[in-house]
Amino acid sequence: MERVGFLLETGERLSCLLNPESIEIRRRAGVQSRRSIGGVLTGRGMTDDPLVYTGGGFTDLKLDLLFDVTLAGSSITGSSIQTEDVRDLTRPLWRLAENAVGEDGYGRLQVVRFVWGKSWNVPGVVAAIAERFEYFTPGGAPQRSWLRMRLLRVEESAVAHVRPAQQPPPPEERLLAQMEVLPEEVRMHEMKGGTSGEPGDDRGAGERLDEIAQRIYGDSRYWRLLAAFNNIDDPLHLPPGQLLRLPTLRSRGMTSE
Repeated sequence: MERVGFLLETGERLSCLLNPESIEIRRRAGVQSRRSIGGVLTGRGMTDDPLVYTGGGFTDLKLDLLFDVTLAGSSITGSSIQTEDVRDLTRPLWRLAENAVGEDGYGRLQVVRFVWGKSWNVPGVVAAIAERFEYFTPGGAPQRSWLRMRLLRVEESAVAHVRPAQQPPPPEERLLAQMEVLPEEVRMHEMKGGTSGEPGDDRGAGERLDEIAQRIYGDSRYWRLLAAFNNIDDPLHLPPGQLLRLPTLRSRGMTSE
């Protein structure tokens, strides 16, 4: 048995055990038999039906998974769930086969990412799921589940790279979002550096954007704003003498210069 994981859109990671001998992959190409009004276009002398290339197709994985409340390999990361009923662990996968309401108001299947070490990282939707239970408590709660899943692969471009609603953005992003840049109030600053090597050169080893941000705005994290405002792609290699534009920043009605 191998430990694998499923990354859900909610940010949860569902861990379980996989039987590596039971994994099955199938590919169906985007072709169809050529048809006419009367049905499939073919003839007695033809060995194979004429085909029409439609594009697309699908790739699906059949996975045999094991969940057991007594094994460390079956869990929901980030959850303090303690249960005797293994269905509490497999229920999130069943929900993936149900329609969710998208931003457009229409139903859609949720995308899940199947991860196994460094070799497998497959985004897809759950097309079918079945479960067999074993080892019941006196109250009838199953403790072990053999779960078979059919996962249809989707393109990476179809995966919504959004931060889960319950996870707030990092403090640094929240700080930058609160700042307003006033491009009409700009000062110029010449980058200093110590590249000449001449005696008496006191310009130091060179300036960094975070140092300038700390000195000008009182917070080194504003170096990202400076880099974006000056179209700097590589903030670690700024030549001496380069002119920087230092805009005035405003936060919550207060001006910082």
